[in-house]
Parts: sequence; C-alpha cells; structure tokens
Amino acid sequence: MKIIVFGDIHMATGEARRIPGIAEADLVILNGDLTNRGGIREAKIVLDDILGLNPKVLAQFGNMDRPEVNDYLENLGLNLHGQARLMGGEICLVGVGGSNPTPFRTPSEFSEQELLRLAEQAMSQGLEYKKLAEPLHRRSIPLILICHAPPLNTTVDTLRSGRHVGSSAFRTVIEKYRPDLCITGHIHEAKARDTLAGTPIVNPGALRGGWVTIHINHSQLEIDLQ
Repeated sequence: MKIIVFGDIHMATGEARRIPGIAEADLVILNGDLTNRGGIREAKIVLDDILGLNPKVLAQFGNMDRPEVNDYLENLGLNLHGQARLMGGEICLVGVGGSNPTPFRTPSEFSEQELLRLAEQAMSQGLEYKKLAEPLHRRSIPLILICHAPPLNTTVDTLRSGRHVGSSAFRTVIEKYRPDLCITGHIHEAKARDTLAGTPIVNPGALRGGWVTIHINHSQLEIDLQ
C-alpha cells in the first residue's frame, strides 16, 4: 500500500502535479491548510484539483481553513479530523486538524485541552479498530497519527528563531499511545524528521517544499520525505 501525505497547500495545488506516482497512490491525505483563511468555495477548488489527480483522498482542515471546511469535508465523507479510519486492513489512521493557539488569530485554533480531547477520542477509536481488525487479518496493523500541528519541543515545531511553537497535547498523546508514525505540518520552515517516545515524526513543510510517501508492506512502514 502506498500513501502520499502533504499539507499546507494554501491554494497552490499545481505543486501536487510534480509528486511522482501521485496518480497511482492507494491514498492521498491532505493534512490541513488547504486554503488561506478560506471557506467551502476555496476548499472545493483545492479538492477538485487533487481529486483530478487521484480520486482516493482523505483530508482535514488546518488552522488557516475556516471551520465550515471541516463540515464540508465531513459531508463529502472525506474527513479525517477527530476520528480514525481503518484502511483495507493495512493501516489505521487517526487525524486531528486545526492547531493550538497562534499569535495570528487564524480561523481554526483550539485550546490545548480541546486538542487533547479530540486526539484522545480519535486515538481510542483507532485502538478499538485495531483490536477488532488484527485477529481477522492475522497481523499487526500500524497506527499513524496525522496532526496538522506538530508536537511541542521537537525539531518539527521550531521556528527560524529557534522558538518551539508546537502543541503540548500532541506531545502528551504521542508519549502515552506511541503510534507507529506521526505526520505533521503547520510550521513550514520546520521540514524535518524527529523521534518522540520511539515514534518517528515527519514534517514535510509546505507543499511547495515537500511531501511524505509511506509504503506499507506486511505491517512494516517505509517513510520517504521529499
């Protein structure tokens, strides 16, 4: 199974066309900030462009998308925010969009308490899916956390000034549940890899800068950051 993940699109969907193998991927995940403070109209433009490249898409809103984008994705059946998805018995995805508070009063920010509640709820759902599915498929099913905002005090949440601006909620969740992988974004200049409590964390930066390709083969994850 091949999954391509990117976020921080900010309407620049043309960049997706240069991703090798995007049309053949088994799933494309859009990890927030589809727009620039936009709503449904702008999100539809982005989604239509990506769906034109590959119809197998899941997405969640970022802090730069208005809350109505979350409802739009939910109505389309594409939403990942605040929930878990079991994909073909190969992988379990847990998503949380939006971000922790920023100085810029962006449209979709949450308190750390609310992010923690959302992440705990989605993670519990994902673990239940794994518990039910693994005996049927007779193999371990990797769990991937897709969070728009990065965990606090990591290389993937660091501004150019060196200041850490990630979420304490996501750090807590990763340390508690130790997912097999975390893909994040939000901080464009923090394109990097890190490890927290044994969990690999990858931030591909803005779509103009990169993306992540995940290959799943017999429960093993191969992660390629571009």
